[in-house]
Amino acid sequence: MRTLIVNGTVVNADGRLDADVAIENGRFQSIVPKSGGGIVPGPDDRVIDATGCLVVPGGVDAHVHMQLDTGTTVSSDTFLSGSTAAAHGGTTTIIDFSEQRTGGNVLQSFEKRMAEAEGQCVIDWGLHQVLGGVDEQALIDTRSLIEREGVASIKLFMAYPGRLYSDDGQILRALQMCADTGMMAMVHAENGLAIDVLVEQAVAAGNITPDFHSRTRPPELEAEAVHRAGVLARVAGNAPLYIVHLSSSHALREVVEARSRGTNIFAETCPQYLHLSLEDHLGQGWPNGAAYICSTPLRSKHDHHQADLWEGLRVDQLAVVSTDHCPFCLREQKLANGESFNVVPNGIGGVEHRMDLVYQGVVAGHISEERWVEVCATAPARLFGLPQKGAIREGLDADLVVYDPAAKQTLSQATHHMNLDHSAYEGMDITGKVRTVLSHGEVIVDGGQFFGAAGRGRYLRRAVSQHIR
Repeated sequence: MRTLIVNGTVVNADGRLDADVAIENGRFQSIVPKSGGGIVPGPDDRVIDATGCLVVPGGVDAHVHMQLDTGTTVSSDTFLSGSTAAAHGGTTTIIDFSEQRTGGNVLQSFEKRMAEAEGQCVIDWGLHQVLGGVDEQALIDTRSLIEREGVASIKLFMAYPGRLYSDDGQILRALQMCADTGMMAMVHAENGLAIDVLVEQAVAAGNITPDFHSRTRPPELEAEAVHRAGVLARVAGNAPLYIVHLSSSHALREVVEARSRGTNIFAETCPQYLHLSLEDHLGQGWPNGAAYICSTPLRSKHDHHQADLWEGLRVDQLAVVSTDHCPFCLREQKLANGESFNVVPNGIGGVEHRMDLVYQGVVAGHISEERWVEVCATAPARLFGLPQKGAIREGLDADLVVYDPAAKQTLSQATHHMNLDHSAYEGMDITGKVRTVLSHGEVIVDGGQFFGAAGRGRYLRRAVSQHIR
């Protein structure tokens, strides 16, 4: 039986078209322009009327942290609750992380993470491999993951000494591996050693309010780390480099400069950096300010970071918007260790709202509908080795969202589906709303009702991307 989506406007990264879409056996069968008469439904076809709506590829969120064990607590969304929330927001693919910490084993960390995720996800999912201890055996094991498990990307940290941090020599060795294999190197770019000095000095002076989380992680130290990562990537043989959660104008300028030097560099930003600020959110004090502690941190609204990031998205200086979804409940987790910025778990929950929040850039005229689709679906699919995702094209996986661009909604903890006792976007009035979500041609969300099931999502073996050179 076919499923038809009729009377909508199909939006891909390369254009829009009034067209009907036919789905069969979990894949897009045909896209037929309305100018040619569209598709005539048969008696056995299921028909979804998308009049007045945009028909877009399912979102791909390439940076999430479900049930992440920090050592002192675990992020509040499981793979089940987090993937369900993602589906409600129009995201049909997530990529999480297997995390090897300093002193740990890569293959054991991967097997443990697979066991945690399997049987839970309601949408398709994959894993990146974190390297927190770059030694010879870790690099051998990571290379083996490409063929064994379809893991085509790693993550390195220039922050968090003693837990995840890699020094420049370790990063260079990992980047050399990426240059050789084609694996994407995701890098958390902040100068962690310098940040730790500033944190120690702030706490010693009694400056422990939430805003000091941002003040001790200044944009200059993000920019310096981006610059250094770019240099190391070039020295390594121009390894594919992807800067995660870029938050500042300073860091964006370093990405642009590195690219001008021929660096094979890409960068993502996140909705929190497009919509939230140091003053309005971290500046709330305790307890609410704790909800906005994340790394990289929120930036000052007076320094034009948000405007620069929107412009960076518009002109392709920034390639992707992911969420870095890492939710912690406010009193039970964020404030469990006391009211001092340096003991609050880092993270903001937002996997459900990414498509909506980036669409506000369309509403405001910052980006086009096509660019919205590109940064939320097409580019992450291409960069992370998912050629079957991110576009409405014949033969690709039938992951699709019917999006009502005129609908109004107010974001709130009372209505979201994340396992989180607060919302970083509480009370925000927005335009645009997900109406219907299909995954592999199956309706999993319609009119706010959920029809998916735990374990229906598929683990995605990813190939080395063909779009990163």
